[in-house]
Amino acid sequence: MDYVWVKAFHLIAVMSWMAGLLYLPRLFVYHAMVEAESLRAQTFKLMERRLLRAIMNPAMILSWLLGLWLLHQNPELLVMPWIWVKLTCVVLMTAAHMVFARMRRQLEQDIALSEKAYRWWNEVPTILMIIIVIMAIVEPF
Repeated sequence: MDYVWVKAFHLIAVMSWMAGLLYLPRLFVYHAMVEAESLRAQTFKLMERRLLRAIMNPAMILSWLLGLWLLHQNPELLVMPWIWVKLTCVVLMTAAHMVFARMRRQLEQDIALSEKAYRWWNEVPTILMIIIVIMAIVEPF
């Protein structure tokens, strides 16, 4: 497949993954505000599970596979320092994804953090995304 097509599908997968990473902790905030075992809590559990399993997990996997394929096709990128900052942030984004998955499982069992804690976690993907985009577009070093 042509490099630019793979790059386009990589960006589509990344945007889908990011949409989930930005939305899921927001759902956690609202979930933490409702009574456990309520109908609203059950609705949030369903929304969180579907978002993670049907959108975020496949998008993350596809982002990684296509990104690695792009690196395989363009290995000279690996000598540039900015790519290592970007890749480090992608690993941290993956770690955040895993933390969110654990939070979702805890909420499924009615074990919740504070609303404020979820609000803080909501900022992690945003900060990482900003760094990743700057590294990929500006290539500052």
